[in-house]
Amino acid sequence: MEIEKYAFGSIKIDGETFVSDIIIFPEGVVPSWRRKSGHLVLPEDIEEIITYKPQTVIFGTGMFGVMKIHESALSLLKANNIETIIKPTSQAVKVFNKLSPKNKAVAALHLTC
Repeated sequence: MEIEKYAFGSIKIDGETFVSDIIIFPEGVVPSWRRKSGHLVLPEDIEEIITYKPQTVIFGTGMFGVMKIHESALSLLKANNIETIIKPTSQAVKVFNKLSPKNKAVAALHLTC
């Protein structure tokens, strides 16, 4: 999977445009990623990621970095030996594109604020 373009509120991956928050797995995209608490990622928001057991998860926190990852979610990732990278979405996209071809990486991206 390659992210071709990111702009506030939209992202283009392998020719397909998405306009809501997403999770990108090597095998495909989970569209319309919703979190229980809006701009806060809790453990229950990343259950699918934990089950997948990636080497790395890259969180895109939005254009302005508004989304936060709760300490309990970070602890869960650490307990499962999953490397965690947290960046504003524009930077997270670059990290994902660099890592994904050679690393079992997953991206969880907030597309707006």
